[in-house]
Amino acid sequence: MLEHVELFFKSIFIDNMVFAVFLGMCSYLAVSKKVSTAVGLGAAVIFVLAVTVPLNWLLDQYLLRDGALAWLGPEYADYNLSFLSFIMFIATIATMVQLVEIVVEKFSPSLYNSLGIFLPLIAVNCAILGGSLFMQAREIPTLGLALNYGVSSGIGWFLAILAIAAIREKIRYSNVPAPLRGLGITFIITGLMGIGFQSFGGMLTGDNEPPENTDSTTAEKIEEKEIEKELAEDEKAVSYNKIINEEK
Repeated sequence: MLEHVELFFKSIFIDNMVFAVFLGMCSYLAVSKKVSTAVGLGAAVIFVLAVTVPLNWLLDQYLLRDGALAWLGPEYADYNLSFLSFIMFIATIATMVQLVEIVVEKFSPSLYNSLGIFLPLIAVNCAILGGSLFMQAREIPTLGLALNYGVSSGIGWFLAILAIAAIREKIRYSNVPAPLRGLGITFIITGLMGIGFQSFGGMLTGDNEPPENTDSTTAEKIEEKEIEKELAEDEKAVSYNKIINEEK
């Protein structure tokens, strides 16, 4: 359970797709002018990542990696189809994006029109493919953790685009210097938000294992302090006697 919680918060804040590895920046900058549009695209990204990362985990475990075909029989144990990873991952992503596009067009035509070309471009969004590739590179061991990673990575990207959209809506009424208007101030705000998100790294840097032999270590430290104190007193006594002898 702790492993799931740690992966969840780490994927959202510390390893955020936007602020840590700068993936999905094209959609992040282009569709973050309105909060309503950002919410729609962010929800679509969460859904696509939540579905494609576990599916691609299954493909990687039982089809693509070296020896993954051993379940078909001993004669297939030496096959390695890892060279098909990019093709299979992108095919899975494109299928899910097409499903999202059909659903959004059916139930929310206004959102579909506002997202425009960026909805089908989720299929080639580097954040979506990056989620599957990071899952593969980090060798996530279970399907549950893969689902957790997909959902939390999507939530991290959703929070990033939602936050910048809210700020950009408010900043329209601010007196921004002319050279910084538009993408200039947006990049500055993104950098500051990245620093804020990275500050959560301190939540996961503590030592999970308690120190061994705490009592003995404490006793040794107390004994060392007493010895140092006795030596200091002896040095003072020697110095005092030396001064007395010199005066005599």
